[in-house]
Amino acid sequence: MILGAVLAGGQSTRFGSDKALAELGGRTLLARAVDAMSGWCEHVVVVGRETAPAPTLPDWPRPGMGPLAGIAAALHLARDEDYEFVLTCGVDSANLPENLPDLLSPAPAFLADQPVVGLWPAGAVEAIEAILTGDGRHSMLQFAEAIGARAVKTGSGSDNINTQADLAALEKRHGL
Repeated sequence: MILGAVLAGGQSTRFGSDKALAELGGRTLLARAVDAMSGWCEHVVVVGRETAPAPTLPDWPRPGMGPLAGIAAALHLARDEDYEFVLTCGVDSANLPENLPDLLSPAPAFLADQPVVGLWPAGAVEAIEAILTGDGRHSMLQFAEAIGARAVKTGSGSDNINTQADLAALEKRHGL
């Protein structure tokens, strides 16, 4: 079984407002991400927010630690609820490949152009805990390397929305 986790705990500093609630084609980025994950996963959670169109989890071990804290929270739930894998995406990941789980199989793997989009084994929880509670950097690539994850190049590239200009360009490009 696969647990889907939408990472939505960022500060949105480059965006200038709550990115999760920004609209693309009349729907919030958060709703779009939850819907996308629902097509691939048995259950979907939103990490790093208190309210969302899906059950929520707080970052682990605490907020403000970046996407690894969101992935750690999801991995803890996956381990505790007997999920085999966690499929993650950022709230700002748009137009993910329709065959995303297939692209990322076998796990562990992540999209080379967006490392927060990945398929992680629930057993990776110990590795992520060690990184987040250690003195070193808390980077996605450090985590990926620690568990032997492979980077997957899609060729098409999904869209990552960091600024209002990114959102406007995406709307224009796709006629939304």
